[in-house]
Amino acid sequence: MAYLNLKNCSLHLPVYGAGNRSLKQMVLSAATGGRIASNSRHVTVVQALRDISLNISAGDRVGLVGHNGAGKTTLLRMLAGIYEPTIGSFESSGRVTSLLDVTLGLDYEATGYENILIRGLILGASKSEMKRLTPTIAEFSELGDYLSMPVRTYSSGMVLRLAFSIVTSVQADVLLMDEWLSVGDAAFVAKAEERMKSYVGGASIMVLASHNPKIINDLCNVRVTLEHGVITDVQRSSPQLSAESAAA
Repeated sequence: MAYLNLKNCSLHLPVYGAGNRSLKQMVLSAATGGRIASNSRHVTVVQALRDISLNISAGDRVGLVGHNGAGKTTLLRMLAGIYEPTIGSFESSGRVTSLLDVTLGLDYEATGYENILIRGLILGASKSEMKRLTPTIAEFSELGDYLSMPVRTYSSGMVLRLAFSIVTSVQADVLLMDEWLSVGDAAFVAKAEERMKSYVGGASIMVLASHNPKIINDLCNVRVTLEHGVITDVQRSSPQLSAESAAA
């Protein structure tokens, strides 16, 4: 059973060499929703998250809302395992897929086909599973013979097509998203939207950070409001297990 449990989690991020000069303090304060503390002449500590407690169970669709710098992306990174809590405990179960950066893990010197295998293994799929999925991924990406060429020869749009096709082919138990993902040109984006709806619907848990209130209202049954790295409000409604009503 998939779940995400955070208990009294805080995250302190050291910034080395920032010093105590007032101008740098002002810049750091403007760039982060967390709180700033200096514990030496050379280390500034950003208190990015403070005392976060949240229990997310199978069937939950969680929407993270708040101003820029409120801590939404930082919390997603903690849920993805990129950051470990400085204080508190975090437990999770299930295959976690992060769409914070769909191109993460791509080897630009390797071919498209080689990257399908590499990225799939990073996502937790087996080699045999990725071999089985490769024809479907290749067809969906519409990259044709380019899949036999190094990714460094691709345009930025082609790289996104490849990454999106791979990531959404390996079904996740827990799906983490920073804004609703839509990639490609006008011809590709329609089927990408349909793929995203199906992909989200198949996940046991979704956690989505977004500034779009319609997407949050349509998709999520749990609304978590963050402000300066602190959860200020949690609202729950009936679970929604699909993304059929996602905003275009």
